Amino acid sequence: MSRLLIVDDEKSICQLLEITFRKEGHVVETVTSGQLAKKKVESQVYDVIIADIRMPDLTGIELLDHARAAHSPAAFILITAVPTMPSAIQALNLGAYRYVIKTDKLVEELKLVVGRALEDLALREENARLRRELLRVFTQKNIVGRGQKISAILEMVRTVAPTNSTVLITGESGTGKELIARAIHEASQRREKAFVSINCGAFPDTLLESELFGYFKGAFTGADTSRKGIIESANGGTLFLDEIGETSPGMQVKLLRVLQERTVRPLGGTQDVPVDVRLIASTNRDLKSMVAASQFREDFYYRISVIPIHIPPLRERPEDIEPLARHFLKKFALEMGKPVKDFEPDALSALLQHPWPGNVRELENAVEHAIAVSSERNGVVRLEQFPEAVAGLRAAEQKSIEFPREGLDFESQMACVEKRYLSEALRHAGGVRRRAAELLHMSYRSFRHYAKKHGI
Repeated sequence: MSRLLIVDDEKSICQLLEITFRKEGHVVETVTSGQLAKKKVESQVYDVIIADIRMPDLTGIELLDHARAAHSPAAFILITAVPTMPSAIQALNLGAYRYVIKTDKLVEELKLVVGRALEDLALREENARLRRELLRVFTQKNIVGRGQKISAILEMVRTVAPTNSTVLITGESGTGKELIARAIHEASQRREKAFVSINCGAFPDTLLESELFGYFKGAFTGADTSRKGIIESANGGTLFLDEIGETSPGMQVKLLRVLQERTVRPLGGTQDVPVDVRLIASTNRDLKSMVAASQFREDFYYRISVIPIHIPPLRERPEDIEPLARHFLKKFALEMGKPVKDFEPDALSALLQHPWPGNVRELENAVEHAIAVSSERNGVVRLEQFPEAVAGLRAAEQKSIEFPREGLDFESQMACVEKRYLSEALRHAGGVRRRAAELLHMSYRSFRHYAKKHGI
């Protein structure tokens, strides 16, 4: 049963349309004032709103604008006895479903228009349901996590997927930026078209340009044939530019033009080719800082970061480590035909305590390594089967201590251990002290104290 709101300062029109559409089986409300209609739109949800353009207190155009600002899902139909081209254009630009002129066939025409509007609304709702289901299936197979942070990201994916807005996904290497990009594509109206990705940091500038834009035969030395570029190959679908922070200012200018003009010009060509692509970009770099340092174009940054999505590192969402590890265990045990079904307690404890500087990718590799070297028939992964970087500390804790008969210098031995772990943390952190402190689960102030103590 559909809900209709009819707004017209002529009471007779309201009564006529109310009788007509109630006979059609709809729930109908009528008001003879634009201001009253405004309050109705703020407090009620309607499937269809029919409003006269000319009303003394609030025009139909103003009511339409207000309904859109209030995110009303209704199909908005404007009617008028005095049609003008500017008002019709304005109405359609604001998102009116139809613009109907009051004639002696008004009732018949409105019945047809309302019927089509409700069919379109049902189709949109079905499409939205299908997109939600496709996203659910994709994420169930590919994106694992039970924490609030991943849930918030997936909610953002559901919200922005139906739009054509450009998305910038940020996060450290190995956090799963391309998976989120693919999830957006799978839940979008472009899912039947191509998802085309390219790592911008994997090519020198000249080669990247030819890969993106394509080229004609003879455009440069070695161009023996013509080739369509990646951007054109993604026409109608989604273009994923991974590591966008690695592009040069010159390449950024060219990509900015593509986004603004919606055209590409292959190398050696003289005419622009129209393209319809949705851009999703990703980076593990701080683009805002790069903009401030004049290392990244400000206009390009704002053009690609319309919808920002940040993926936190795995160390900031420890609740996801176990479900991810079990997901990878099932995956690799099946692929390798190994009878492995669980982790022994010490092995799982090592996974939970490891800082995972390589994020989800490092965790996946660690579990794959453990399954690959496993020869157990009892169906569990043991601690020593993990790579040394993961198992090292826990394994060292479990080894029996060979205590010398003559004793030892305890403080000296502990100092050696402290220095070794400080150095290893710095190596994993690429020399960044604050990051090394995080890896050792200590404050930056404590790290500085120990580093000074050991001359690091």
